[in-house]
Amino acid sequence: MTNTTKSSAPDIDSHDGSVPRHVAIIMDGNNRWARQQNLPGAEGHRAGEQTVQTVIRFCAEKGVELVTLFAFSSENWRRPEDEVNHLMSLFLRALDKRVEELHAKQVRIRFIGERSAFAEDLQAGMARGEALTAHNTRMTVAIAVNYGGQWDITEAAKHLAEQVAAGAMSASDITAEAMQAQMSLGDMAPVDLLIRTGGEQRISNFLLWQAAYAEFWFTPLLWPDIDEAAMSAAFTEYAGRQRRFGRSGVEVARLRGENKC
Repeated sequence: MTNTTKSSAPDIDSHDGSVPRHVAIIMDGNNRWARQQNLPGAEGHRAGEQTVQTVIRFCAEKGVELVTLFAFSSENWRRPEDEVNHLMSLFLRALDKRVEELHAKQVRIRFIGERSAFAEDLQAGMARGEALTAHNTRMTVAIAVNYGGQWDITEAAKHLAEQVAAGAMSASDITAEAMQAQMSLGDMAPVDLLIRTGGEQRISNFLLWQAAYAEFWFTPLLWPDIDEAAMSAAFTEYAGRQRRFGRSGVEVARLRGENKC
């Protein structure tokens, strides 16, 4: 029997712009930056928080719809306790300080990941930030905390299995689109550009589903060293790539030409 399953690749018509709609970033290198500067590791995280503001401002000015930042992975709990405690303290202070600033700029904040592992004051701070900025429309900033791509996919599968068990849907109703609807950020555009700083060339369990068709940009620059020039370089390289989504280069060029008519 012929397989008529429709591809879950994004429609090329929605990706013919030079500016990515969804930028995802693995912010790597804070500790190494601090060591290079002969500073405590905490100073690297403080410098990295300043870089976050630079990148958010840059992306908002470029017209990006969504920026997702990998702030704390589900594997980061394995780090030394004092470092984790400092990260949590910095996170809470940044929430208190930055939410109002982002709200004034009409930026919406969302958090993805398993929040229940965090202290109640952190959970409450996340909820306040989301509620305050819920109706902002200039850009969305999603912060991944205690997040892992495998966890995300597993949770989505569990929700669909529960619906099947309850008789609300059948197994044959489970499609890529149904999974997408259950994923974190399932209502947003998939990742167009994934950036990783710090020289590593892997995605470390980040947005595995959402980044299925993403373009990747790796840089040896440590996260605190990222500035507007580095972001411009990433965006310029992205704009020069041909995104095919399974088609041939000739077919992509033909479709792009038709869309301009």
